[in-house]
Amino acid sequence: MSTTSHHLSPAFPGRAPWGTAGKLRAWQEAAMDRYLQSQPRDFLAVATPGAGKTTFALTLASWLLHHHVVQQITVVAPTEHLKTQWAEAAARIGIRLDPEYSAGPVGRNYHGVAVTYAGVGVRPMLHRNRCEQRKTLVILDEIHHAGDSRSWGEACLEAFEPATRRLALTGTPFRSDTNPIPFVVYEEGDDGIRRSSADYTYGYGNALGDGVVRPVIFLSYSGNMRWRTKAGDEIAARLGEPMTKDATAQAWRTALDPRGDWMPNVLAAADRRLTEIRRGIPDAGGLVIAADQDSARAYAKLLKEITGHRATVVLSDDAGSSKRIEEFTASQDRWMVAVRMVSEGVDVPRLAVGVYATTISTPLFFAQAVGRFVRSRRRGETASVFLPTIPALLGFAHEMEVERDHVLDKPKREGEEDPYAESEKELAEANRQGDEADADTGDQDELPFEALESDAVFDRVVYEGAEFGMQAHPGSEEEQDYLGIPGLLEPDQVQLLLQKRQARQIAHSRKKPADEADLLELPADRRPVVTHRELMELRKELNSLVGAYVHQSGKPHGVIHTELRRVCGGPPSAEATPGQIRQRIAKVREWATRMK
Repeated sequence: MSTTSHHLSPAFPGRAPWGTAGKLRAWQEAAMDRYLQSQPRDFLAVATPGAGKTTFALTLASWLLHHHVVQQITVVAPTEHLKTQWAEAAARIGIRLDPEYSAGPVGRNYHGVAVTYAGVGVRPMLHRNRCEQRKTLVILDEIHHAGDSRSWGEACLEAFEPATRRLALTGTPFRSDTNPIPFVVYEEGDDGIRRSSADYTYGYGNALGDGVVRPVIFLSYSGNMRWRTKAGDEIAARLGEPMTKDATAQAWRTALDPRGDWMPNVLAAADRRLTEIRRGIPDAGGLVIAADQDSARAYAKLLKEITGHRATVVLSDDAGSSKRIEEFTASQDRWMVAVRMVSEGVDVPRLAVGVYATTISTPLFFAQAVGRFVRSRRRGETASVFLPTIPALLGFAHEMEVERDHVLDKPKREGEEDPYAESEKELAEANRQGDEADADTGDQDELPFEALESDAVFDRVVYEGAEFGMQAHPGSEEEQDYLGIPGLLEPDQVQLLLQKRQARQIAHSRKKPADEADLLELPADRRPVVTHRELMELRKELNSLVGAYVHQSGKPHGVIHTELRRVCGGPPSAEATPGQIRQRIAKVREWATRMK
């Protein structure tokens, strides 16, 4: 592959993890080989955040320039900060991009320009003319943004249709909506649904196995929430309990209210985790992803009270924010608080601890947010992300290694068979917020309410699809067992250590008198977190099985339900937990099998 990187510096990529510095990673070489074999006009590379998409793209750009396939380069990035980041990365290997370009001829000392999707949307003909005048490679970074609005997609098509070569990159599941993405090929499956087709895919699971990215430990916190609705009703609920969608959203926002006890306790726990990680990684930093500017300022104030040090606050995508991010990246400061903009693409490799303090609940945004913490610099680094116990978020945490395609068509059947129905509105809201750098309100007006009080309880750890831990109070020895996991461990060591910590917690719980147990005394894998809809389905399944057993046994419904309660324990079905209902489902199936 020496011909593909003829003017790469020996140290490029400069921040490669252990064992990879000085050469392209295996996936980058494989992607290059695939490209060079076919020399396509359009090429889509899907690679997990932190895997090195920029290095791959610039290596390819270098090859195409060197072999006179193209004469100039245009990089299109989602944000102002990212286009500057692209220009800096390109300069390190001798490719000069102008990140300040707006119109007119490009300076002779530049190989091309770095622009934003919004900039292309304003002046598509300017970029089309440039493509028509000279053979151009267009690099479309995080190309799913070209589908954010009809105008952006149409502008990209108009601007770059004449380009000689187009390289599309993305690091996350494409979109939850069905807006087509320019220059992406969609293939129809046996089910009649068109899905995006990538030319090369390098998923998180593969990258984790190669040691290119860090394994992620998700630490989830529950707690009691109380709020007042617009109608004046006071509602109390516990995070993680099955609730309607509106109630879940209101409980979630109550937890994130900086005036309650949940956020201060979670921030304090995250800071203790950061302290532990800094024993092995002295410059490790933390990031709080906030929902709006007021919350971001309030969280920064809480962090100052907790740590005694000021947190870097990034409120909008402007020149000042870019400078603050750069200063934080080069420093050893502990915390940065940001509103959305750091959720995608911004490269701060020392980030190792995150707090997900926003109510955006789309798989795209979640993957982008977690992607800020997975970039590995040395072998054995781990990432830790703190979450509220919300079913959707825990579901995303379980699916970190699942590869997704962009689905262009909705499934033909309606209702529950349409997995996109619930998320389209959320994604549209997330995109609207992302396009409005100064938006303070987010979705705060959709569900008017007043947060009254909240508390926090350590709930569980999610790691590589498995759940560990019993509930524990903030500041307790049981919580510290999980916060104190060393920051430098191999993935299999993390798994083993979590199993040992849970076993110790269970043993300690058994020694306590029953009247001292004020928290749920069950391991996480026996306390499934389900949505309100899933709970309804469990109840429906139980009632259906009981109905079938009525005909088999001749006993009335009420008698069977009473017998199930006597044998399995717990309250009536309407008040039973998901675990209790599953026990009764298993028991009635056992009874039915015996009678056959």
